[in-house]
Parts: sequence; structure tokens; C-alpha cells
Amino acid sequence: MNPKPFPWNRAILVLGIALVLLLAGISGYSLNRSFSVIDEASTGKALVGGPFELVNQDGVTVTEKDFLGQNMLVYFGFTFCPDVCPTELAKIGAVMKMLPADANVTPVFITVDPERDGAAEVKSYVEAFHPKMVGLTGSQEQIRAAAKAYRVYFAKNTSNGATDYLMDHSSIIYLMGKKGEYLAHFTIESTPEEIVSKVREALED
Repeated sequence: MNPKPFPWNRAILVLGIALVLLLAGISGYSLNRSFSVIDEASTGKALVGGPFELVNQDGVTVTEKDFLGQNMLVYFGFTFCPDVCPTELAKIGAVMKMLPADANVTPVFITVDPERDGAAEVKSYVEAFHPKMVGLTGSQEQIRAAAKAYRVYFAKNTSNGATDYLMDHSSIIYLMGKKGEYLAHFTIESTPEEIVSKVREALED
């Protein structure tokens, strides 16, 4: 009885799939790691934050200079977000309640959906999470520039239709210092207690 020939075609296919999965895993790891170290090797500073010009919930144009002297907790999202945005903004609200009422911290929400989130929509949205929270919107170009400065990804997801769409976006809370410098960032796994600990460190500086 002759032995069956070795299935080279199947072996090559399996190896090819394994290689693709390996490369995908390396790519995902690199993307996550690149955010955590953020080009600190060449500059010594994290390249998060920078100049922006946006419109606040009262219809007033503001820039990063209006927030100098304040520590900020910054989050990018959109008012139609069904889950992660309200969860993270509620987390920021919990952090604010754990801090003294006069703590030098300003929570800031920046929409990535200016098409639907005007000043009035942003105002009614942020009021639900904390009275000190500032809501910011602007033109598509202004939002894109601010997101780029904070290394935030966002894109319109029209899989549910052109009008009933969602926004894919990064979900990161940024702690920015009194000079507008990046201090730390927090993910959906971060607890209010962990955030408060970092904020208190900033308040002591």
C-alpha cells in the first residue's frame, strides 16, 4: 500500500494563515505600544495636546490658551454615542465628585461629530455629567485638527444608514497639566480611583 503524498498545498495554506495572524498581532501590539511611549525617545515629552480653536457650549470661540492654569480631563466622543461615551463621561463625573469642589480641574468633552453636535446639543449633553464640564464643538476642520493634536482616531460609520450613523473613535481620557502638557491617559479599564490618584498628583505640583 503506497503512503499518501504529503499535502503540501494544505501545509502552505496553514503556514500562510499563521503568518498573517502573527503579523496582525505584531501590528496591533505596535500600535498600542506606540501610543504608550509616544515619541518620548526623541523629544523627552509626550506629543499629545497642542493648539486648537473650537466653540464652547455657549457659542464662544476658545483656544487652548483659555485653559492655561487649569488641569484638564479631556475626552473626545459624540452625543449620539450609545455606550462608551456616557460611561466614560460618567466616570469623569465620578472623579470630579471625589475631588474637592474647588479643585483646579476642568473636565472637557470634545465632539467628533460636529455635523450633529452644535453648541446647544453639546451644552445639554455635558450638563448631565457634571456642572463644571465644558463642551466643545466646531467645524469639521477644527475638530480634525484638535483630534490630530491629541492623537485621537475618529471616522463616520454609516453601516446603519447615511443619517442614522455612529462614530468610530478612540476612547481615551487625557489628563493635561496647567501648562497644557500631557500628564497621563486612561482607558476604559481605568477606575475613577486610579484617575483621582493621578489628578491629585497634578494638583500637588
